[in-house]
Amino acid sequence: MTVVPKEPHPKALDEDVPRTPSNFNDLLRFVLDDVIPLSLNTLSPGHLGYIPGGGLIHTAIADLIIASMNRHVGVWSVSPGLVEMEHVVVRWFAKLIGLPAHAGGVLTSGGSLANFSAVLTARTARLPEDFLSGTIYVSEQAHHSLDKAARMAGFPAKNVRRVPTGADFRIDLDALRALIAADRRAGLSPFLLVGTAGTTNSGAVDDLAGLAALASEEQLWLHVDAAYGGCFVLTARGRALLTGIENADSVTIDPHKGLFLSYGTGCLLVRDLELLRRAHDAHDDYMPGRAEAHLNPCDLSPELSRNQRGLRVWLPLKMHGIGAFGSALDEKLDLARFAADELMGMRGIELVAKPQLSTVVFRLVGSDAQNHLLLERINAERRVQLTGTIIGGRFVIRLCVLSFRTHLDRVLECLQSIRAAVASLTEAPADVDLRAFPRFLGTEKSQAVQW
Repeated sequence: MTVVPKEPHPKALDEDVPRTPSNFNDLLRFVLDDVIPLSLNTLSPGHLGYIPGGGLIHTAIADLIIASMNRHVGVWSVSPGLVEMEHVVVRWFAKLIGLPAHAGGVLTSGGSLANFSAVLTARTARLPEDFLSGTIYVSEQAHHSLDKAARMAGFPAKNVRRVPTGADFRIDLDALRALIAADRRAGLSPFLLVGTAGTTNSGAVDDLAGLAALASEEQLWLHVDAAYGGCFVLTARGRALLTGIENADSVTIDPHKGLFLSYGTGCLLVRDLELLRRAHDAHDDYMPGRAEAHLNPCDLSPELSRNQRGLRVWLPLKMHGIGAFGSALDEKLDLARFAADELMGMRGIELVAKPQLSTVVFRLVGSDAQNHLLLERINAERRVQLTGTIIGGRFVIRLCVLSFRTHLDRVLECLQSIRAAVASLTEAPADVDLRAFPRFLGTEKSQAVQW
């Protein structure tokens, strides 16, 4: 799964600017044999350590078409068909999330850019030009891109409040209320509350309905970072868990996570599209004609020149229908719960976070050093890749099931690797009891759609 090279990169990459032609086959062989293998294989069904970009083949086909045609999509009048395709895809996402019909948004390179535009839009909508009294509230488990977004939007680090979480790693609403009240007494201007639907550390989903009620009461802009968890609204369990997301002022989702698309496919949804446009709109005389009746992507984002992102979403959704993606996500929820049940039954293993979505967090009862060693031994066979993180000051191990290629067979391999590694450290038994999860009896893979 991972490659640890003797050198940081192939020596050939250190060469000077090429002055003479090279053979194409040699160049292609070098890229495929020497460059790409020095990386984590995020396409593998054993890639369970991070929230992955799935890499459906449809996106490669779409990108080949788009790159070959090389159309400019920053302005509607230049490529109206391709721009409208993006708007259609955004409207699909807004409807799935539950936002009103007049909502809209823009496709982005990923959650980081979407979160930045959300912070900028909230700042423009809720604060005066002298905005440095504005304060932002995020979970202590929130993604670091929100700190970066606040900084890029002009806020010093001290304006971002990291709110404590409870035992389930969801925002503590009482602590949040206390922070907001204290800031108001200090003469500051609370304006933005960020909820997380699927934290990176544990997959926790904040009480979005509770946050929406508090945001309404306090007149705060509510942004939901659902980069990981947003697409789980396609499942009944996910929709129930994400209740309240439909009341957000803005939402980040990453189709390159929950819809298994290639990296570079993010989306920002905004309840009031005019506020998004107002935060990003800029004009100059050299720009081509821009009809006010149409939305220009460059007026909804920091980007002007960029690739068209709509086809890589539109093509797989049209080919397979949204139900296929919901079925696949349901399977991931099942697999995570199966893994959690097995881990709870392992002697010497402590389940740190039961899966709210498809991430399971566990550790060996013992020292951080022992858990580092456990992780090394699990990954040593190179059949699966798990990762570690720090939660509550302790080193823990993460297992995240989200690749469309990951099915029961690989999760069983993962559990066997965990049991074997635990046994090597504690002499615990190293078997997996499939009877703990009846759905999978007698099958090597689930019945979800096979791609």
